[in-house]
This record gives sequence, C-alpha cells and structure tokens, in this order.
Amino acid sequence: MILVFDFGSQVAHLITRRIRELGVYAELIAPDTPAQKIKDLEPQALILSGGPKSVYEKDAPTIDQNIFALGLPILGICYGHQLMAQSLGGSVQKGKGEYGSTIINVRDSSNLLKTFSHEHEVWMSHSDYVQTPPKGFLVTSLSRNGYISSMAHQKKQFYSVQFHPEVTHTKNGRDVFDAFLSSINAKRDWSLQDFIEQSMQSIKSRVGTKNVLMGVSGGVDSTVAATLLNKVIPNNLHCVFINNGLLREGEFEEVITYFNNFKNFHAIDASDRFLSQLKNVTDPEEKRKIIGNTFIDVFDKKAQELGDFTYLGQGTIYPDRVESAQTSKNASKIKTHHNVGGLPKNMRLSVLEPLADLYKDEVRAIGRLLGIPNQLIDRQPFPGPGLAVRIVGSITKDRLRIVRESDAILRAELITQGVPDLWQAFTALLPVKTVGVKGDERSYEYPVVIRCVRSVDAMTAEAACLSLTLLKQIGARIANEVSGVNRVLYDLTDKPPGTIEFE
Repeated sequence: MILVFDFGSQVAHLITRRIRELGVYAELIAPDTPAQKIKDLEPQALILSGGPKSVYEKDAPTIDQNIFALGLPILGICYGHQLMAQSLGGSVQKGKGEYGSTIINVRDSSNLLKTFSHEHEVWMSHSDYVQTPPKGFLVTSLSRNGYISSMAHQKKQFYSVQFHPEVTHTKNGRDVFDAFLSSINAKRDWSLQDFIEQSMQSIKSRVGTKNVLMGVSGGVDSTVAATLLNKVIPNNLHCVFINNGLLREGEFEEVITYFNNFKNFHAIDASDRFLSQLKNVTDPEEKRKIIGNTFIDVFDKKAQELGDFTYLGQGTIYPDRVESAQTSKNASKIKTHHNVGGLPKNMRLSVLEPLADLYKDEVRAIGRLLGIPNQLIDRQPFPGPGLAVRIVGSITKDRLRIVRESDAILRAELITQGVPDLWQAFTALLPVKTVGVKGDERSYEYPVVIRCVRSVDAMTAEAACLSLTLLKQIGARIANEVSGVNRVLYDLTDKPPGTIEFE
C-alpha cells in the first residue's frame, strides 16, 4: 500500500489513481495523521501531494515530522516538494509564478526522470520555490527561472518534484511514478476487479437487509453505481428516475429502456416542480442547491410511498467531490455538486456512494466488467443538474428548448462526421441577445456556445480543435433550424482555467 497525504490540491486524488493504474493499491490520508498510525498501517511508501497554501504561512498544513524518520521512501509533489525541503532544513521562498506548461532542464536522470528529455515539458502550478535544498539532496532539474524543479536523496529514498506528474499535461509524467514504484520494489497486484469484489462485500456488509433508494439519470455514473448495487441487493434496491425537466432530447425514453430490466424501477415526472422552483434563479450555486433539495424532497415522498428506506444511493464520483472540496479540509471549493454539497443537512436517508473514489474512465471500465452495454458506458458525461448548468442565468422553457435542439444538432453532426475522442460535446446558452439579420429583417436573439473538450479524467481538459468547415456547418444548422438563435460561438477555453461545464 502507498499512502498519499492530501494537502488539498484539486488534482491530489490523481496521484492515487496513477499509482493504482500501475497495479499498486493507494489511498489518501489526512496530513495530520500521527507517525505512529502511519507505522501501524505498514505502507511501503508515502507521497506528499500538492496544495493551495504556502508552507511558510502560519496556518499551512504540515505533517508529523517523525514521519521522515520512519525509514519509508517518500515522494513530494509541488507543495509536498516544498514541505519536504523546509522540514529537512532547506528553505522555501516566494518567487515568480509558474503555471501551466513549463520547460525544465534535466541535470540528472538517474532517479525518477529516466524517460525525460534534456529539455522537458511539464505542468506547473505554484508561485513558491525551494531556494536551498536540504543537506544530502541532489538537484536533478531546474526550471527556466532557475528554480529547483526536482531533487533526490538517493540513500534515504526521498524524492521530490515541483511539477505535477499526475496530470496528463506533464509528458511522461506517469513514468515518474513508475520509476518510484520500481525503486521500492512495489508489488503490482491491484486491479479494478479487486475494487468490484471489495465494494460488493462492503455493500452487503453495510446494507444487510435494509432498503436502498437509488436515484438514476441514465448517465454513466448512476447507471454503473445502480448496476453494482443491483448485483448485491436486487430485492432491496429501488431505482427511481426523476424527470426534472432538465434532460437532453430523447433521454427519458433511453433511461426507461435500460432500467425496466431491474426488479424495482420507478419513473416520476416532476419537471413542472423543478422548473417552478428554479424560476428567476440565476446564481449557479443556488441552482444546484435547489435541484439537490428538490431531488431529496421527491425521493423522500417516493420512499414513504414505497416503504421503509435507510439509504440513498448515488453515482457520486471523485471529480464531484474534488470540485466540491469534500476530499480535504485544505481544498478550495470550485462548485457545489447536487449530490455532494447540495444535499440538505436534515436529510432523513444515509448516503451510499459506491463509486465515490473513482474517476470517469475507471467507472467506465467497471461498467464493462459488470456487463453494461457499450452504448450506455460510452455516453458522454452529463451533469446531475442537467441543462440547468448549461443555461447561464435564469431557466425558462424556451431557453431549455433552444439548448435541447441545438445540442441534438451538434451531437448528430459529430456522429455523422465520426469525430473521435471527445470527452464531452454540448451547447450552452448565454443570458444575452445579439443583433442579427434573418429574412432581410433585424433579429435580436440568443447566441449559442458550442463546447467540445478532450480529457482523460475530467480533472483537466483541452478544448478540441475541430475543423473550421465542420464548425461552420454545425453553426449554420443551429442558426437556421433553432428558433431564437442568430449567432453560434465556439469555446476555446481549457480546464484550467475554465471548467468543462459553464456553471
């Protein structure tokens, strides 16, 4: 086992995922965990994650300094790199910010940088730097600003890097973890099949004969979570699909087709209630909370009709928790997800989230292992709040119609043209109107934004560079066929600095 100290980085959990991908079990642990408890857990190595704080700040998170005397190999990343330096006698200073793609100069590749070129592209996110390395450490690379971007103490097996090898934007980043695991002779025998078996045992032990009310939307996350639960407790699981009025075109029928095969499936049309609650609401956080609260109200009412329920099953995955700052007290909240921070504090049901530690591609892999049809597994991610977060500003039936129709055109054209490897592709509506010309007359209508991104795990994403010919073809169809639209825009923003969804 590898333990990863979570200092609040938005990509901290990617570290555990990279380690698991390499066949070694890893899990996050709180930074204030005592050294004695670490010793009792008998991990093979430790990793110190990144984080939003500066190590010299008064309230900066730290670790029990006795951990460095346990004789365990340690890898520090970003904040962890600086914390290791400061803890062992080096110094950390405020410097020039290095954000996004950065070139480092490799001075020694004998440790973790064996596959790195002399000038190598990595992904940085910091404004502090290690000014003086601790005694006995070899500086193995420098950034173009002259900052220490990696260092190593070979005898103690202490390594650290200023960049983030866990994100896909660092070239050969995975090789850093591979080299670290090889250096400690880690046994590589963990798999997603193990996760399924452990999860099924955990569900059976926790739930027993109690009943679970599971909200499903037809999306990958809730479908896989429900299927996993259904394999363990088919008689005790009641899947409820709520039409919140915020679904894509044709989604209602698709959901019913799959879940009708479950023993207990219930469909509820609550669209009017949701839209009424959302009337004139423009703040995205308020939208999420209203949707979350309304979901729970509808679930509670249905639960009372169906019988006695103890648990509320949800398809929460790790990126939901990261962006809602639910993985670490040191993390910064980006947005509230309806099934994480949007749940009411007085909710009567306990939450059951079998996929809460997984990323989207891991969820898809588990879905295939569970035998779920590819057409469901390969569906693009769709947010829990639905089209509410793709309509910036207030939600109306007419604005929903515009987004549904334009989104259907976009998806149809991408399928027809066979555009590969898109993580998500959708349209969004802005709360402004622009002047146009239709039929020789002035029009004053909405602009629709096309958003297409490529990603591996949704923690980072790149705007897809589609051909201008294709974009013009899609834009022309939307402007001509969707009433109320006279302009089509394309979003070129990566994540970060943006998010994938608009709200």
